[in-house]
Amino acid sequence: MTSNNFRMDDFLAGWVGGASSVVVGHPLDTVKTRLQAGKGYKNMMDCIVTIYRKETAWGFFKGMSFPLATITAYNSLVFGFFSNAQRLIAKRRYGDERHPAGLADVAAASMLTGLVSVSMGAPIDLVKIRLQMQTHAAGVAESFQLAGGASSHNMAGVRSLHMSNGGGGFVGAYRGPLHCIGSIVRREGLQGLYRGGGAMILRDVPGYALYFLPYAVFCDLFKADAHDDAPHPFAIWLAGGLAGSISWVTATPADVVKSRLQADAHLHRKYKGVLHCILHSYKTEGAQVFFRGASVNVIRGFPMSATMFLGYELSLQFFRSF
Repeated sequence: MTSNNFRMDDFLAGWVGGASSVVVGHPLDTVKTRLQAGKGYKNMMDCIVTIYRKETAWGFFKGMSFPLATITAYNSLVFGFFSNAQRLIAKRRYGDERHPAGLADVAAASMLTGLVSVSMGAPIDLVKIRLQMQTHAAGVAESFQLAGGASSHNMAGVRSLHMSNGGGGFVGAYRGPLHCIGSIVRREGLQGLYRGGGAMILRDVPGYALYFLPYAVFCDLFKADAHDDAPHPFAIWLAGGLAGSISWVTATPADVVKSRLQADAHLHRKYKGVLHCILHSYKTEGAQVFFRGASVNVIRGFPMSATMFLGYELSLQFFRSF
């Protein structure tokens, strides 16, 4: 599974960890997206109850097929690139790829990973959010308000999320992930798939540093024996969960901007770019808007990341046992 300094097992283990984390975290990810990009929810519990009442339990899993198919590949890229970047840095700095990574090495590999991850992550997040923001019925469309003030008397803000079915009602504009991708490319070109990419860079470059660094620190802290190379599975689970919560709560302001840009309708678009979105959101809703969904991020960040790191580490041990 190796070629010179390059290893494929990290990519395979990242694929396993990514798949398990999607199943665990998608319901709260939907709540987070609705809180950040939508308007009219009083708080997290009100959002949960509203989704369940109007869309049933299926509403929490809306758009999951796409991330399940793609987040696995995305996390394979993240963990594979991060681990190989660490080895390359160790080879360049110390002459040995097996040299233990210092915190500066982990930070450098993390930030490079965050930058590279946007190439795949931006289109995935865009399609996921467009699907999550869809509703099934006209009644939901009338009560739902996109952030920025679209009202039930002015449906222009939600026309891109709904289309007439010819019979007077509304159906979801996107029939599924592939139809969503095709619609975005047809209306906005290939660059449309990277809407919100700038905000994602602002989120993920520091965000991954605050993901892998705490994980490394907590893993060392929770080791039963300082001489052990591999921490106990419970230590991995706990370290991963804490790292996820830290990373997501600090990334929330940039995540809010990214979600708003990606959920913004192509027709009657409100936000011209990252800076305009920040200023407009601040002027209309105050500084607190940038922490909308922070509680959801902290809560969902723990089980998602705990599952992610545990799946990754155990899979890696399995693949390297051959």
